[in-house]
Amino acid sequence: MLRPKSVAVIGASEVKNKIGNVIVTNLKDYGFKGKIYPINKKADEIKEIDGLKVYASVKDVPDDIDLAIISIPAPAVLEAVEECGEKGVKAIDVISSGFGEVGNKEEEEKLVQVAKKYGMRLLGPNTFGVYYAGNSMNATFGPKDVIPGKVAFISQSGALGIALMGWTILQQIGMSAIVSTGNKAEIDDADLMEWLAEDQNTNAILLYIEGVKDGQKFMKVARSVVPKKPVVVIKAGRSQRGAQAAASHTGSLAGSDSVFDAAMKQVGVLRASDFGEAFDWVKALSQSPTLKTQESIIVTNGGGVGVLATDACEFNHIPLIVPPEDMKQEFMKYMPSFGSPKNPVDLTGGANEKQYYDALGVAFNDERIGSVIVLYCQTAVTDPVIIAKQIARAYEESGRNKPMVTSFVGGKECDDAMKWLTRAGIPSYSTPEQAVKALAAVYAWNGYKEKLEARK
Repeated sequence: MLRPKSVAVIGASEVKNKIGNVIVTNLKDYGFKGKIYPINKKADEIKEIDGLKVYASVKDVPDDIDLAIISIPAPAVLEAVEECGEKGVKAIDVISSGFGEVGNKEEEEKLVQVAKKYGMRLLGPNTFGVYYAGNSMNATFGPKDVIPGKVAFISQSGALGIALMGWTILQQIGMSAIVSTGNKAEIDDADLMEWLAEDQNTNAILLYIEGVKDGQKFMKVARSVVPKKPVVVIKAGRSQRGAQAAASHTGSLAGSDSVFDAAMKQVGVLRASDFGEAFDWVKALSQSPTLKTQESIIVTNGGGVGVLATDACEFNHIPLIVPPEDMKQEFMKYMPSFGSPKNPVDLTGGANEKQYYDALGVAFNDERIGSVIVLYCQTAVTDPVIIAKQIARAYEESGRNKPMVTSFVGGKECDDAMKWLTRAGIPSYSTPEQAVKALAAVYAWNGYKEKLEARK
């Protein structure tokens, strides 16, 4: 499903902006390296879609088909699945809705039975498709220009998943995979986590879920995945009314929120309160090396943001190093006499890119420092993008040997600098508190990982 050599789009349309047309266009324009086969019963009339020959049925395609995307009215889906089975298709993604989420569970179960009869894996129904950066496959009807990266996103909600695809592009967050699970009739979150745990393109896994059908399976898989890769979950349906809304949305039973919360802590899954926080966390988790020692240091050009970050570190249980005299002396080389070599290390408002570069060289090369928080307040005498590039240079030269987060506070130039850093694989945030909370997620995952590995 995620690494197909050929994809058939059943319900491909010649009408622009129809789902069956968008999926074909996204596959082709995003650069899918395999073969694409549009399927439409009116093949005799349509002939071609986006320059690709149209077939009336998957059974008419002369080659093997690994993945079939089905986007046709619900009453016709079962017949299409049967034809896929007869053709020898290996996996199916049912985009079509009108099944378990509207109470039509019997028809949904028939899809599963047919898929099992032919040995096919079934995703959905009620999905928006699947994206995988490893083979340039955007088989979704979401935004086309997803940025390749190291975060895998599994979403039970279609509309929210599509919206967040667009949001990752705006925020310059690179994605390794995006999978819409829909009703989870056959393939579920645990199946996908298990596969992504071994995927070399994925460093962190983020899930949006409304309910878990097999709690024991989910926990067993999560317990095996977390020591390898961090898993962050957004669980909707926390309130009584929210649980009712989830049930009517994808047919999910949300279950007890307190029980779910305790279960996630038991297996080391990090639970975010909202999608903004979740993406903040995975941005850091997907780029951070293993934490070797606990104590952190703050490097800043502004005392105020340094104090805010200090408060946030205490609230989020990140210990700050008290620099010994030799460390202070090293930092003092790169600041004016009225700077502070304590923690926060305050380079003062006139600090230029060379002072940031040199001070960070001290922070990265001192093994007593476990992580680094870099803050910058915009001034008229410095260029935020140039500062960002020198931060990145110092980090690269250190071999990215410890976790680092950054925060640039200012106007559009700071926003440009943060996007540049994010594209360079360095987590950057609009506020010091966001940066510290993201770093706290890295600390939490390292803690869970150590505990789970110790139990083996």
